[in-house]
Amino acid sequence: MNIQWYPGHMTKTRRQMAEYIKQVDAVCEVVDARIPQVSRNPDMDEIAAGKPRLMILNRIDLADPAKTAAWAKHFRAQGMAVIETDSRKGQGTQAFANAVRMLLADKIAGWNEKGLVGKAVRVMVVGIPNVGKSTFINRILGRKSAKAADKPGVTRGSQWFRVEGGIDLLDTPGILWPKFDDERVGILLACTGAIRDDILDVETLGCKLMELLAVQAPQAIAERYGVTPPKESDFPGYDMLEQAGRRRGFLLRGGEIDTERMAHILLDEFRGGVLGRITLETPEEYAE
Repeated sequence: MNIQWYPGHMTKTRRQMAEYIKQVDAVCEVVDARIPQVSRNPDMDEIAAGKPRLMILNRIDLADPAKTAAWAKHFRAQGMAVIETDSRKGQGTQAFANAVRMLLADKIAGWNEKGLVGKAVRVMVVGIPNVGKSTFINRILGRKSAKAADKPGVTRGSQWFRVEGGIDLLDTPGILWPKFDDERVGILLACTGAIRDDILDVETLGCKLMELLAVQAPQAIAERYGVTPPKESDFPGYDMLEQAGRRRGFLLRGGEIDTERMAHILLDEFRGGVLGRITLETPEEYAE
């Protein structure tokens, strides 16, 4: 399953971000806590090289708490500051201003020594589409400013905002990976909704998600759909999708199971948290 989706405006945005980085003191990266590594843009390590980094593990309400804690520890070990948030409810977002000031404490102290007391720090906020970046910014600002939507790629243009506590935020449009060299990256992004469904084979994606859930959350699919992973199968995801569809009574003419309908339901329920709090990758997968 080969997924490639990189709208033209994202190429322009990447070039702009390389210029904006010269104007900011730190970079705040918002990621989806269900796929913390995959939902990072790999270009950011190059673009933001040398800048202090704050990692926002967002959507913690949908992610496994123990795995979220493991990811926070992982990113802190890389020298990043980390806060965990549920931007829709505002959980954790109140820690942002203090986290920024702690991250830039040495720089602020230097300004104060030079008589630049109260100088605003500048922070660029980045994130791939549909990780909740706009919602996060709106929570920080306390008003609806960034244009957010459920469909990937709708935040338009770069904008500066002033935050209480002497912080200037630069909101940038979401940019995806330029190329998915690893099929797994595209699958995980698609499962969480970072890529538009209308460019995908939803049935195939449903099969891939079923296989992931059989490893990461077997109890969830057993309880919700009555599904058990087959002991031997060349197509385990499809077999489990058929099991679920059969139990739901999704039959087409001739008795064939409507696996496409079941795939749509599986994706919707996973993305909506109906299956519980599930994380699809762990730091151990990236251990060298």
